[in-house]
Amino acid sequence: MTTDDELLDRFPDTVIDHDNKEFYRGWLVGELRLNRCHACGTWHHPPRPICPRCWSDDVVATAVSGRGTVHLLVWLHQGPSAPGVSYDKAHPVVTVELEEQPGLRFTSTVVDCPAEELRIGLPVELTWTERYGAPYPVFQPAGGEAR
Repeated sequence: MTTDDELLDRFPDTVIDHDNKEFYRGWLVGELRLNRCHACGTWHHPPRPICPRCWSDDVVATAVSGRGTVHLLVWLHQGPSAPGVSYDKAHPVVTVELEEQPGLRFTSTVVDCPAEELRIGLPVELTWTERYGAPYPVFQPAGGEAR
């Protein structure tokens, strides 16, 4: 298991605290971990120390399947530089509704998908890319849906 100091070293430009450290620790082992309440079963993101539904503090960062559908799609034409991000053509930013629960959403980008095939409703699955020497969660079309 990665220590807190090792976690901070891997993500030096990210604000990591007690509430979100398991979220980022999951990235290092290829898991997208979102908080789930043990009392009522509700998933929530971003990480918070209490359940927004029942107010229990019995929440645990739990791996999701990474499967879902594109709920929101935005094309960025400019922005901060990052490895693997080019604004020569519009860069897609998507919010994916995950299959674990209606309304459970995670925002990232989609890779390995021609721009003309990227659309709201596209089934996607989690994959990973490396930026700044650390893994970052991104999505790709599910099961060859587009390519």
